[in-house]
Formats: sequence, structure tokens, C-alpha cells
Amino acid sequence: MKKILLVDDDKTLQAVLTRYLEKRGYSVSVVTSGVQGLKLFAQDPPDLVVSDIMMPGMDGLEFCRRLRVTRPGQLVPFIFLTAKKDLEDRIQGHYIGADDYITKPFEPLELLAKIEAQLERSRRIHSEMVRLMQKAPENNEGNEYGDGSSASTAPIKHPEPEEDLPLTPAEARVFWEVIQGLTNKQISQRLFISPRTVQTHLSNILTKLNLENRSQLVRFAFEHGYRPPQTQEEQRAAEARG
Repeated sequence: MKKILLVDDDKTLQAVLTRYLEKRGYSVSVVTSGVQGLKLFAQDPPDLVVSDIMMPGMDGLEFCRRLRVTRPGQLVPFIFLTAKKDLEDRIQGHYIGADDYITKPFEPLELLAKIEAQLERSRRIHSEMVRLMQKAPENNEGNEYGDGSSASTAPIKHPEPEEDLPLTPAEARVFWEVIQGLTNKQISQRLFISPRTVQTHLSNILTKLNLENRSQLVRFAFEHGYRPPQTQEEQRAAEARG
């Protein structure tokens, strides 16, 4: 179930939109200000953010700006849902880092379409990064055999990040899961740890490797030959080819 963070101080809109989205299979968390939005995002990152602009304390523009400078918040889809309709407001919203901008009053069906479009775009980007990382070259001139022959049937030795990279064993386990394209929730279920612990390990990994986000981590793994461990089926197939 995809998780949406709704940041808006309008109680009526909160209730209506939460009910509408939950009926369509989404999990919705609601806060009333940018300050609360940042706090909840850090505790339990959502798959997408929908935010008003005019709110007390910290407005939506500042919330988006601060979110975009954090590693977990750089790639999350972000949609402004606001009564500010001027062209300058819309331009500023996109300039700050929003992926889409909807003005009130709005049609819930349009918002739903934009949410689904942004989530699908995010999925495609992540899937493509994982595909590129997992793709192994099958014919390389000047390979380790020195004769241009294919090394695709040679046994694949996966480097151990905890030895070759400055990662703890716990961070290394999260590293392998992340580069396979899994979400924090999926990783937490596989490793039997909380999503917050997964995020802590991921933040440590990014800091140690001097990277900014998941996409850069996947690219790093691909460029340095860190491929996800083979499944049992893949191992049997490789042994059969050998």
C-alpha cells in the first residue's frame, strides 16, 4: 500500500481527501504544518507528499525547500495543492522543487491521476536504475582472460561491502537490499528491523560513500561492480551453464 503524506491545515479538506484516497487503496498520514511534515517525514518517509502552501508556522514553500535538501526528501514526488493561483506562485512552486502544482478548488479525480502519474514515474526511474546496475557486460575486449572471450559463464564473486567499503555488517545488509530497489518498508520486513532503523543505516551509508540519495547509491553500485547476490534459481542456472 502506497503511503501519502498530506500537509494541510484545512480540517475539512483533510477529512474529505483522506477518505477519498483511502478508499482507493492509499495510506494517508495528515499533519497541519511544514514543521510537523518534516518531523513525520523523518520518522516514516512516505511514497509521495501533497502539501498546501499557506499554513501557520512554516508554509509549504519552506517545507518543500527544506525537504529537498535532505537525502530522503530529494526524490520523493511532491505535489502542491493550494489556493494560490497566480502564475508567479506556480513558477515559484516548481522552482522550489515541486513535481506538480494543483490549485483549489480542484477535482479529486485530477489529483488522483497526478498522484498515480508521479508514483509511476518514480517507479520507472528506480526500476531503470536497478536494471542498469544489474546488467552484466557479456563481451568485453581485454577482459581478464586477455583474449576477448566472454566471461559471462565465469563464477561471479560478489564483493563484501563490509570489507571493501567502510560499512558495518548491518549497513552492508541494508546496502544490498537498497541496490535491489527495495523500499524502506520492504527492507524492514526482510531484515526484521524498523523502517526508521533502515533509514538510519541508509543515511550512514550515503554519508560514508559521499553520496546524496538512493539513485546515486544504485549508480555507485553499478559502476563499481556491486551486484545483488544471486538467488538460488540464478545460481543453479549459472552452474548449469558452467
